[in-house]
Amino acid sequence: MQNTSSKALTYAEVLQELNGLMTGRWLTDLANMSALLFQHIPDINWVGFYLTDDTKKNLWLGPFQGQPACTMIPFSKGVCGTAATEKKSMLVLDVDLFPGHIVCDSSSRSEVVVPLIVSENVIGVLDVDSATRARFTKQDQSFFESAVQILLEKNNF
Repeated sequence: MQNTSSKALTYAEVLQELNGLMTGRWLTDLANMSALLFQHIPDINWVGFYLTDDTKKNLWLGPFQGQPACTMIPFSKGVCGTAATEKKSMLVLDVDLFPGHIVCDSSSRSEVVVPLIVSENVIGVLDVDSATRARFTKQDQSFFESAVQILLEKNNF
């Protein structure tokens, strides 16, 4: 795993690349962002988006990189559903200890989820998983939150 300063440099470079990669076309940007993160962030086994449906009660699988995943997650279930319900990022060091964790990939051990919030409404979440327990830190969470902000700004939300 990278030390804090080299990780900060990597994250700054990835955010700069992400900023230039965004087109303002929502689906294209979701796909490219998940691919960019999967390519550049070490020790992750799944990264992608779950998008809110018209009922605002469920998250549906969107663009991602990794193994096939759960297709629908209720707002009331798992790490993604909790982040959507509470409208806040979730940093889970050990998914086995998270009440109601939904197992989509049995190799995942830790997770970061960042809600995509527009005008107080959750329109989706960014979900990032690792096969390593305690893989993610507050620094990682902050990076993923910054990436989501770029995505939302470039898509005029």
